[in-house]
Amino acid sequence: METHTIYVTDDDPGIRELVAEYLTSQGYAVETAADAAGLERLLAARLPDLLVLDWMMPGEDGLSVARRLRAQPGFPPILMLSAKGEDIDRIIGLEVGADDYLPKPFNPRELLARIRAVLRRQDRGTPGSAGGENPRLVRFGPFSVNLDARTLTRGDAEIPLTGGEYELLEIFVTHANRALSRDWLMDQLRGFERDPFDRSIDVRVNRLRKKIEDDPANPAYIRTQRGQGYLFVPQGKG
Repeated sequence: METHTIYVTDDDPGIRELVAEYLTSQGYAVETAADAAGLERLLAARLPDLLVLDWMMPGEDGLSVARRLRAQPGFPPILMLSAKGEDIDRIIGLEVGADDYLPKPFNPRELLARIRAVLRRQDRGTPGSAGGENPRLVRFGPFSVNLDARTLTRGDAEIPLTGGEYELLEIFVTHANRALSRDWLMDQLRGFERDPFDRSIDVRVNRLRKKIEDDPANPAYIRTQRGQGYLFVPQGKG
């Protein structure tokens, strides 16, 4: 199996050294950078399989970096680190396009578990793993979801999704017309820490709505079920 390459960008040299040493011992190829400029030099050489990115850095901060990189089609998953541990900070990190968020201080084993979960989702969508001439397709409205290639298209145009957005969409389209609780959805999205007040699933739903709904504030496909969670209706609104 090919070794995954991970870039770790953090202005704290102790964290960089700790994470790099630990992930290397687990079989990953690791490169580090202290700031956005150093990360850009790494990205100019090649893209990683996953980027571990600190929120608070001198110069361009991690939120700005994540927002800018996420705008590039096909950019690999981003796991954001931050000393900011409040719910609103996690939500902001997810809104800018991070695939997962881990507050500092953290246990390296938890970081490893989250990296593995994100990479598993990513690997299932690697080109060449799809089902040949007869891909499994799910259609709703003007959209087609290729469950083998892990892609969403509208007509001939592919709609870029993060790994987390695709994972959520796949859950919805394979559980159509069923009310799905927030807790159940969070359990399906492996690798996420949650507590009874964790509303990050709502952030992910809102991000996905912006990709598929003509009016995200009045959704046709992903409907909110008060007191229950969400209901995916492939027929849309008649």
